Amino acid sequence: MSVFEYKARTKEGELRSGVIDVSSKDAAIERLHQGNLVVVEIKEQKVSGAGFSLPFFRGKVPLKEVMVFSRQLSTLFEAQVPILDALKTLAGDTSFRPALRGAVSEILKDVTGGLALSQALSKHQNIFSNFYLNLVRAAEEAGKLQDTFTYLADYIERNYYLTSKVRNALMYPIVVLVAMLAVMAVMTVVVIPDLATIFKETNQPLPFYTEMIFAVSFFLRDWGIAVILVIVVAIFLFWRWAETPDGRVFFNRLEVHLPLFGEIFRKLYMARVADNLQTMIVAGIPILRALEITSEVVGNVIYKKALQDAMVSVKGGSTISAAFERVPEIPVMVVQMIRVGELTGRIDFILANLARFFRKEVDSMLDNLVTLIEPIMILVLGVMVAFLMLAIFVPLYNLVGAL
Repeated sequence: MSVFEYKARTKEGELRSGVIDVSSKDAAIERLHQGNLVVVEIKEQKVSGAGFSLPFFRGKVPLKEVMVFSRQLSTLFEAQVPILDALKTLAGDTSFRPALRGAVSEILKDVTGGLALSQALSKHQNIFSNFYLNLVRAAEEAGKLQDTFTYLADYIERNYYLTSKVRNALMYPIVVLVAMLAVMAVMTVVVIPDLATIFKETNQPLPFYTEMIFAVSFFLRDWGIAVILVIVVAIFLFWRWAETPDGRVFFNRLEVHLPLFGEIFRKLYMARVADNLQTMIVAGIPILRALEITSEVVGNVIYKKALQDAMVSVKGGSTISAAFERVPEIPVMVVQMIRVGELTGRIDFILANLARFFRKEVDSMLDNLVTLIEPIMILVLGVMVAFLMLAIFVPLYNLVGAL
């Protein structure tokens, strides 16, 4: 994606400026035309420091802080605080990270200079998504900023809670596994070589599994640094490949087809799709634009393509359900319910129910998964420790018996 700076005029002749994050200049012009803007000037924004950089150097703002910002702004609007005073209050909030405080200060400056809030926010698309910006723009047109920021805070909170729960559930077995492997590595490199030396000096015959562990132990002691370097380089190259389009496609497909975890991811993405679409439809955003924005923020290429196909389907006079029907990763129940919503004109109501249903499903599956993982990890750890102890104590017992 590229960032383009633009100047454009509305039908009334009002000059507007901002930035837009799209794949190409043509896509940026088309997007602006869809917003009933006449492009005066457009150019690609040069991003300083382009290229590789570690995540913690990018000035990212956590989703939780965006949620708190939205909640506080909604509360200030509800208390009838003018927008400039509300932004001044939030710009001085020391609980926010410097990146967000700086962005709020710039937004305050732009709004003071006459820009609409949505235009000022659009200059910070590294913080506020297209979904967020379009809802604020629709709220300005409808005069419902307070309600919209409350809705945004609720939406971000739901999204943050669900994503965090999935991440934490998957992190637990990874941390336990890494800790277990670290302990085994220390024993293999530090403790076992000394025992191996004693056994070899006594010419005691050893079981094959003990010989195997001793061989691995000596190899890691002699070549451990080289092995670590190879692993680090391999992980780095693998990570860089995962950032490429082919890598993202591979991992997006992998995550929704993994045993056990795949079903969780499929339901997580369905909850996100339904929640996004319902939020934007209620906010008055046209269905085609809602589908486009949702495709940009869903976070998985399979569902992104399904939403883009739905856009083509709707443009051609067909329905969203007809496009979703061709995607095996979308449950038949979802297709049928959306079809009912299209026929009855209550698609927003159907999507809200679908989002609620899938959030509960993900919650339930994650709770069951965490309950199941604990005994499995204990069992795996016990087997590994038992194997290591068997490889050491059986020959040690034989040695003591021989003496």
